[in-house]
Amino acid sequence: MKWKELFYKFLLWREKNIKEKNFILFISFLVGILTALAAILLKNLIHFIQHILMAGIKIDQTNYLLLLYPVIGILLAGLFVKYIVRDDISHGVTKILYAISQRKSRIKQHNTWSSLIASAVTIGFGGSVGAESPIVLTGAAIGSNLGRMFKMEQKTLMLLVGCGAAGAIAGIFKAPIAGLVFVIEVLMLDLTMTSVLPLLISSVTAATVSYIFTGTEAMFKFSQTETFEMYRIPYVLLLGVFCGLVSLYFTRVMNRLERRYRKLGVYWKKFLIAGVLLSLLIFIFPPLYGEGYDTIGSLLGGHFSNIMDLSVFYGFKDNYWGVILFLGLILLTKVFASSATNAGGGCGGIFAPSLFLGCIAGFIFTHSSNYFSFTTVLSEKNFALMGMAGVMSGVMHAPLTGVFLIAELTGGYDLFLPLMIVSISSYITILTFEPHSIYSMRLAEKGELLTHHKDKAVLTLLDINTIIEKDFIVVSPDMTLGDMVKAIAKSSRNVFPVVDEKGILIGVVLLDNIRNIMFRPELYERFHVSKFMVSAPAKIYTNMPMEQIMRTFDDTKAWNLPVVNEEGHYIGFLSKSKIFNSYREVLVENFSGD
Repeated sequence: MKWKELFYKFLLWREKNIKEKNFILFISFLVGILTALAAILLKNLIHFIQHILMAGIKIDQTNYLLLLYPVIGILLAGLFVKYIVRDDISHGVTKILYAISQRKSRIKQHNTWSSLIASAVTIGFGGSVGAESPIVLTGAAIGSNLGRMFKMEQKTLMLLVGCGAAGAIAGIFKAPIAGLVFVIEVLMLDLTMTSVLPLLISSVTAATVSYIFTGTEAMFKFSQTETFEMYRIPYVLLLGVFCGLVSLYFTRVMNRLERRYRKLGVYWKKFLIAGVLLSLLIFIFPPLYGEGYDTIGSLLGGHFSNIMDLSVFYGFKDNYWGVILFLGLILLTKVFASSATNAGGGCGGIFAPSLFLGCIAGFIFTHSSNYFSFTTVLSEKNFALMGMAGVMSGVMHAPLTGVFLIAELTGGYDLFLPLMIVSISSYITILTFEPHSIYSMRLAEKGELLTHHKDKAVLTLLDINTIIEKDFIVVSPDMTLGDMVKAIAKSSRNVFPVVDEKGILIGVVLLDNIRNIMFRPELYERFHVSKFMVSAPAKIYTNMPMEQIMRTFDDTKAWNLPVVNEEGHYIGFLSKSKIFNSYREVLVENFSGD
């Protein structure tokens, strides 16, 4: 009890002595430290588990333990989630988008640790997913819960969620710029003078902490021994198109597989099917084991002879086309391994799979091209690096994130121009076929995605019940023209809803339609409302989403439309002017940088 009293006293003291903007900077600094520590802890847990499991395994022999490890991992992670967490923690970035869109940026407290534990077990035992999405969710949860602890408002909570995500990317990849750009491109948070500084503080702080504990070396060792020549740009464009098609394949197949697994329903049924598929794929293609960063390191280093280690294809490692075929099959089956990992109970993201696939795609592209080329020989490791940026840009619909992340991950800044070309061409290619990223399509299908369309976001935040106008005088169909004139004299409106004895809206009276007869007293008893009323151009139902309401206004060209409930009972009217005023208020309150 004393701690609570002291904390409340601190909050009161803070409100009086520390400006809100300055306190947000302090929290963003704290978020950066905590997210970096979480990222370091996750990486160390994964490496610790992998070191224990892989000790004593010989690389030149087929190892049947690869059939067992991944299944044990997803089983342990699944039981942990099912019986301890008791909540869905998969699809980390999607959950952040959902929290921003539908939960006022509130993320549950257990997300600050549950994804970290589940993903460490999943990936440590060989699950074919990445640790980045879980740590991004962990970072966002840290930001959200710190903000709630310090009683921050919704707009600030959204910013702190972004700070947590930026810090997580910066911490796990040692890539502060990529962390900032990721928040802008993937989470679609607005970059204003108010928001950019906290995001930068979290990113730089997290990267600095990561440098202190793990050293300043880039995550992947890459040395550019061959300079990039401008005449190779056409090949870079072709690689971008290829990466875009690989991204489209991965996105579409992943989405369909997830739907199939969801239809299975029962957890144990999903576990058995996914577990068998995962273990068989990893046994046949050992590079699918874990994040695949060893494979990336080998290809970026110009060494591919060890790609087939532990594989049944080990004897073909020196065969030129054997390597191409092996990596091509991995390119096609990675999505099945990743989806099986998550569907079977594991926890992981698609950051690492997209980097893994991009590296392989770039290598296959150049390895094949060089075989047939008589004049131009392409650098396989340079194009493997570009492929990483290309597939990541395509899968995430985030070309800038792909460029900066790969440059910071590898130190390949000399290839900045081709990285940009391949990322943009990949993004344009997939955008032709798929308007949403793999993260946002799940919410977009349900109509729950706000962050990627500000107009829709503001409209969805509007509450229809707060903008219904009820100062319209209701008339009945039996009223005479004389009674109608009396009603007009009392009203400041030029529209009158016509309602029957049960309260059902049956039409409207428009002042313009009776202006020519309302000043003729001899007609007052002869004409009734039922004679000159008209049907409403359209009716707005109380359960309609605001986006559909605005489409109805656009289709009818009306300025006022009646609102009814599901049974057709009259409620009130909606006017465009009221919606526009409310739109502006919500826009300023939730999306302004002031």
